[in-house]
Amino acid sequence: MISQLIPYILKNNYFDKFHDECGVFGIYSPYKVDTFSLIQFGLFALQHRGQEACGFSVLRDGFIISHKSEGLVLDFFRKISNSECYHGNAVIGHTRYSTEGGQSQKNIQPFFGENSYGKSTISIVHNGNLINAKPIRKELESKGINFISEYSDSEVILRLIQKYLPESDNSLEKAIQKTTIDIKGAYSVIVLMDNKMAAFRDPNGIRPLCYGMLNEETYIFSSETCGIDSVGGFYVRDLFPGEIIIVDKKSIQFSLLTEKKNTKKRICSFEYIYFSRPDSLIENVNVYKIREKSGEKLYEQHPIEADVVIGVPDSGVPASIGYSKASGIPFKPILVKNKYIGRSFILPQQDMREKMVNLKLNPILDEIKGKRIVIIDDSIVRGTTSRRLVYILRKAGAKEIHFRSASPPIIGPCYLGVDTPSKKDLISYNHFDKKSIEKILNVDSLEFLSMDNFIDILGSIHYCFGCFTGNYPVKKN
Repeated sequence: MISQLIPYILKNNYFDKFHDECGVFGIYSPYKVDTFSLIQFGLFALQHRGQEACGFSVLRDGFIISHKSEGLVLDFFRKISNSECYHGNAVIGHTRYSTEGGQSQKNIQPFFGENSYGKSTISIVHNGNLINAKPIRKELESKGINFISEYSDSEVILRLIQKYLPESDNSLEKAIQKTTIDIKGAYSVIVLMDNKMAAFRDPNGIRPLCYGMLNEETYIFSSETCGIDSVGGFYVRDLFPGEIIIVDKKSIQFSLLTEKKNTKKRICSFEYIYFSRPDSLIENVNVYKIREKSGEKLYEQHPIEADVVIGVPDSGVPASIGYSKASGIPFKPILVKNKYIGRSFILPQQDMREKMVNLKLNPILDEIKGKRIVIIDDSIVRGTTSRRLVYILRKAGAKEIHFRSASPPIIGPCYLGVDTPSKKDLISYNHFDKKSIEKILNVDSLEFLSMDNFIDILGSIHYCFGCFTGNYPVKKN
């Protein structure tokens, strides 16, 4: 049966989850270091943010050398035999999940620019999504600027920086500032040149980006703090929304993008729910603690009597532990996950997608039969996975099933760096009545974390809640 299913496995997550974003990582040192190992560790730590492809650019003896390919990080690096050729004083890298541009080799990052002698002089990695990339690209192409990718908003950022560098006396800071006047959307970017590295973040700070240090002279930039931890560095802080940090062999400089009106700090709230690793800090807030508190609030919101609490691995587990702490109902890890199936699967047919849930998650039957169960997942998107899990638990003999979502109902897609289903595929958009969803999932009760409780847990309203409210920090044209 499995052998018949495997050919259908093409790319994304077969579960009804928001698909991952991308991960960016960079290290700058005034002297030569083992950049090959450092970028490998950093990208592997960020593998959860993208599994389609990865790549890196190394600055070695004044030359930028790039290497990239489809596949997972460790598989990619195993194929590189001449690792010492990639030792230099700086490196940037990217783990890819495509939100724009598809899966072509031409769309894998980093993107790089060459001078008239064919020497790479600049390279870029980007996490996010621009909402006005297409008209900018069309305008640049009309002026004779060539593009490598089939379509990538990340390359649009690169070509704009290249365009503005000569006009800015080769000042990378000024070229970035001019570039960000033109672009709209979400972006966390690291740029490597032949003598410096820059990192910058959009004025709303929608996508995460932080920096740390490996030692007193070596700087690290990463989408999440887990990347900094992976190379033995220490976290300093997140980049401020709209901040540029530029490092070279002599100094580190901090500045701001050209001021834009009507911009507010709006960090993606879904980072805490699902995207980020639980051991990461986002805006100096512990991701695991947010997830655990979500579970506690779920019980306070709607207490229920039950025999056992279970969490959907992996991101639903911290919330289920929090629920157990608040309720006194024992938590048991009785959903067994096949660790060899990652987040990078899709099946084109609905019936196949549902059957694949059994391949990834199976229950310990003796712990379920005759029990009243609370099952907690980080979110409910399409409802495909939730419905199938309930079917599995019913088949195993569960007496009652109470489903809890550790996030509010998702009613809108994201166009700011996350590949999400359209509205018509979102179960909470199509069924505002909670009782209707209970019937579809075949559960005894259903509760979503309320928006008020979610905001209370985060401790601020300075987040993007677009997928829950339909209100986005950047308006789509």
